[in-house]
Amino acid sequence: MSYARYPAVLFDLDGTLTDPYVGITTTFRHALSAMGVPLPDDETMRTWIGPPLQDTFRTYLGDAALVQQAVAIYRARYREHGMYENRVYTGIPELLQAVRGAGAKLYVATSKLVGPAVGILEHFGLAPFFDGVVGSTPDERITSKTQVIAAALDLLTPVERVGCVMVGDTAYDVEGARANDVPCIAVSYGYGTLASLVSAAPQALAHSVDELRPLLLDESL
Repeated sequence: MSYARYPAVLFDLDGTLTDPYVGITTTFRHALSAMGVPLPDDETMRTWIGPPLQDTFRTYLGDAALVQQAVAIYRARYREHGMYENRVYTGIPELLQAVRGAGAKLYVATSKLVGPAVGILEHFGLAPFFDGVVGSTPDERITSKTQVIAAALDLLTPVERVGCVMVGDTAYDVEGARANDVPCIAVSYGYGTLASLVSAAPQALAHSVDELRPLLLDESL
């Protein structure tokens, strides 16, 4: 018999549950090319998977009007094609089923807009595992990971809130969780560098889905 180590688990989406590399990088290239803006190298673009979209474009483009234009172009293509250019990491459905079956409530807490996030979960058959999905809002009321996690915590019961954990692949997840007094398990198979994850000092670090499983489940009995 398995026991959930936490009453509730908040999961990041990109780089934690699914590998969105093709869809996100292709859509970034599409947006920048449409605006006639030089493209960054692949290594730089890889670091753009995870942080809030507006922050990434703001850092790269600088000008507020260009940022707004880039976000609009990006989102149009992403909703039509990019969100489906994606794959679920091996072992994730089985992990979610096991943790939920052991009694934990599961939530998604992502910097991605909530609409596409729900669409991705539904498209890849992951939606039934989750009790709620929280993402960024189009009006930018919620954009940072700290804000996303805070909004997700509002969905939890007091017992769940006290005992929950965040699972994510970047320092943004670790830091956002810490800002909300929530422990974070980091996974290194996503898009945060190992050095940045170690520096962020998560509660634990898993290098694979198989390593993540015992951190969420007690299967010793």
